[in-house]
Order: sequence, then structure tokens, then C-alpha cells
Amino acid sequence: MKEQKQKSYKSYTWITWFVILGIWFIATESGLVASRLVPSPVQVVKTFFKIVKEGYNGVSFWSHLGISLYRLALSSFLALITAIPLGLMSGFFKPFRAIVDSIVQFYRPLPPLAYYTLLILWLGIDESSKVMLLFLAAFAPIYLACVSAVSNINPDLILSAQSLGASKKEVFKTIVLPACLPEIFTGLRTAIGVAYTTLVSAEMVAATSGVGWMVIDASRYLKSDVMFVGIILLGITGVLLDIGVRKLEEKVVFWKGKE
Repeated sequence: MKEQKQKSYKSYTWITWFVILGIWFIATESGLVASRLVPSPVQVVKTFFKIVKEGYNGVSFWSHLGISLYRLALSSFLALITAIPLGLMSGFFKPFRAIVDSIVQFYRPLPPLAYYTLLILWLGIDESSKVMLLFLAAFAPIYLACVSAVSNINPDLILSAQSLGASKKEVFKTIVLPACLPEIFTGLRTAIGVAYTTLVSAEMVAATSGVGWMVIDASRYLKSDVMFVGIILLGITGVLLDIGVRKLEEKVVFWKGKE
């Protein structure tokens, strides 16, 4: 019964996008919207295959996509291996949290471009400044998720394990980490989304490749078809990445949602 409901809900998704594409096609093909502002779906598809075949501005399509995914993957990995231990420690030790949490809360609301110029000044215009910008964007959601996860652990479970003779390592392995994993994955999904939105900011300054740079460069010359290709590609790639993380979560946190 539950699976049937899920399938019916998925049909709503397909219908929604079918309607959006239909309106887009009718509006552009009928001339209601100028093609230089909103290209037709047919034009976007043709431009996509042209870029795949010929590249954009002397750089192949796969190079643009590959460098963007490399920046995102490296920054997300660095955020994951640093934010999880710091977040868990901040959740357990209040003095440590008072130090780290204040720094994270200070920079978290800042717009990326506000400090990106400083990163370029300190780290240069190569990959280091771009990866660092994405790292800072991805770090905060994972860190906050870990702090929240530790705070929500039932203390009775830890006390019961300790009373039965469990060591700190065993308590962490059997109680703390499994209890925190669902929120950690939620933080990871949020972090990848935030880092992906920051990717355009990272590639719009002092870059010559990447999907985000391709969109920014096309906007300078009013190449709306290329802009649409880049934006749609970013959206589809982001959805696929989120689906991948959710599938991984289902494998790792297999007990989530089960009583």
C-alpha cells in the first residue's frame, strides 16, 4: 500500500515537469517570449549536443563538468573529515563548543563573495582558494548537524552502557555514532547543496573552466542557450548527487525509520 502511494506521488512529479516543459515550449515557439531571453527547449538541446561535441571556449564539455565535480568532491570530503570530529567533540565538551561554535556561527551567515576576495589574496587564484571557499560552505551544515545529533542522544542509553562496563570507545561505537549517523547524513546532503550553490561564486572569479564559469561567461555575451544548458546541467547533477547520498544513507543507516 505504501509503495503504491509512493508511485502515485512520483507521477505528480512527472506531470509537473511535463507541464513546465509544455509551457516553456509553447511560450518560446509561439513567439510570446523572445528567444534571446528564453531559448526554446529545442535550441537548448541542440546547444547541449554542440557543446558536448565541440566544447566551450576551447575547453571540452567533460573538462568543464569534471573540474566542477572535482572541486565539489574535494571540498566536501575535507569538510566531512573535519566537521564530524569537531562537531561531535563540540557536542560532548561544552568548553570546546564555546570555542569552535562561535567561529562557525560568525562566518556561516556571511555571503561567500564577501570573503572570497580575501581567500584569493591569501591562497592565490588557483584551485586552493576555490576549494577553500566550498570547504567553508560545506563545513558549517555538517558541523551543526553533528552538534545537534549529540545533543539529542538519550543520556540514559550512555549511562546504562557505562553501568554495564562499556568503555568510552565502545559507547561511542555502539551508541553515539549510530545515533548521530542519520543527522550527519542530513547535514551532508545540506552541505553538498550549499557547496554546489557556492560553486558558481567560486568559478565566476579568476577561473577559465567549470560549469559555473561557463554560465557566467555566457551571460557576458547574452548566450542564453548556453546559460540554460549550464543551469539545467547544474540542477540535474545536483539532484543526482543528492540521490546518491540518499542511497548511501539507506545502506549505512539501514535502521532509520524502522521501529
